[in-house]
Amino acid sequence: MVSKDFIVAIELGSSKMTGIAGKKNLDGSIQVLAFVKENASQCIRKGVVYNIDKTAQCLTSIVNRLEKQLKTSITQVYVGVGGQSIRSIRNLIAKDLPGETQVTQEMVIELMDANRNMKYPDQEILDAAVQEYKVDSQYQLDPVGIQCNHIEGNFLNILQRRSFNKNLNKCFESAGISIAEFYLAPLALADSVLTEAEKRSGCALVDLGADTTTVSVYFKNVLRHLAVIPLGSNNITKDIASLQMEESDAEKMKLKYGCAYTDNNDIDNNLKYSIDPERQIEARKFIEIVEGRLEEIIANVWCQVPEDYCDKLLGGIILTGGGSNMKSIDEAFRNYTHIDKVRIAKFVTQTITSTVADINAHDGKMNTVLGLLAKGDINCAGVEIDPNGDLFSQPRTVTQPETVEQRRARQASETPQGVVRSAEEIRRAEEEARRKREEEARLEREREEEEARERERIRQENSPLRKLGRWLKSTASKIVEDEE
Repeated sequence: MVSKDFIVAIELGSSKMTGIAGKKNLDGSIQVLAFVKENASQCIRKGVVYNIDKTAQCLTSIVNRLEKQLKTSITQVYVGVGGQSIRSIRNLIAKDLPGETQVTQEMVIELMDANRNMKYPDQEILDAAVQEYKVDSQYQLDPVGIQCNHIEGNFLNILQRRSFNKNLNKCFESAGISIAEFYLAPLALADSVLTEAEKRSGCALVDLGADTTTVSVYFKNVLRHLAVIPLGSNNITKDIASLQMEESDAEKMKLKYGCAYTDNNDIDNNLKYSIDPERQIEARKFIEIVEGRLEEIIANVWCQVPEDYCDKLLGGIILTGGGSNMKSIDEAFRNYTHIDKVRIAKFVTQTITSTVADINAHDGKMNTVLGLLAKGDINCAGVEIDPNGDLFSQPRTVTQPETVEQRRARQASETPQGVVRSAEEIRRAEEEARRKREEEARLEREREEEEARERERIRQENSPLRKLGRWLKSTASKIVEDEE
């Protein structure tokens, strides 16, 4: 049966692209209707586009394959933004207020807009997470209605290199794929694997990918830090391959023998692991290589946790992603960080029904794309596809769906947390802001002109000649009255 109501999400991972289509049920569960994967090693490195044409081809292939499974055209997609160069930086915007001024929503928006207008060399603000507001000497999450003389907005700006973001937009334009929403992949992942208690009490979410590791720190339900480390499980594979073997063999050995932590007393110095029927490697040497690289990754992860929050992670450390499947990975994190509470998130918190083996494996690899799917709220289904037609005969053309056209261009301060505005939406928002400024300037000119006319009228009314005329008129009227 052809579905007329579904959501489509695409994740550009560090080693592959994943496309998924699913339908949300009334009870909040999600039914997966279609699923495809594409090897992206030739066009994406560490989650970042470096070959626009090949990436566009991969995206076109993903959408075409999804449409073939769905038997329905796809009008738009949700896309996860992540990868190397994404990082967060704190910023403070302050404003002095006259007397005991009551803070209004407009004042808060002014602070948010001032923060969004910050310029960073070669960097672009993808999103801004409000930390808190300092009202005089008190910290508040919502300062509206409070009287004060001084207000400060504390923000966490999430940045990415401007060229990377521009390339991502170009890929979808070249592929002729309309964007329903760009969403920060680490935030979509966090919303799908973390509990409210973990976010509230403080936790660090570590997504161990193939080429990158993403660290997200939460405290009091607020994102406090975000960083992407250019190290992942593929680095372990390459280290093993340095023992004179192919990377494919090294990957097999990592999956078969790899362990994040082994007690020294449990290592058999006489034990050897087989590379192939003719070659072997000492177990101790193999263990030292794996643990050495993992310790480097864990050390870099722990360095990303701000000192202010190292002792506030009551929710512990939550591991996810393909790298979290390594044996004893939780124990390795405990030993290095001295955080006893370490949890491995094998699957998302939403109820997912699927017949796809990769999703039902519950190994953490699909958590991000499922999180993106859960964020979707706009129907991505188009018209039914003719089964006798050639799906691949014509190139895709960008057709803005009705829902996208009708959506008002949102200013930065109006954008929901985690949403990254597309280049087109930024352009339309800037155009709308320009028209608004021009309208405000026009009204201001008209007001000033009206005030000038009023001042001129008053000046003429009070001129000596006018006063004399009024006096003569008044005197004449009085003489006439006396004669009568």
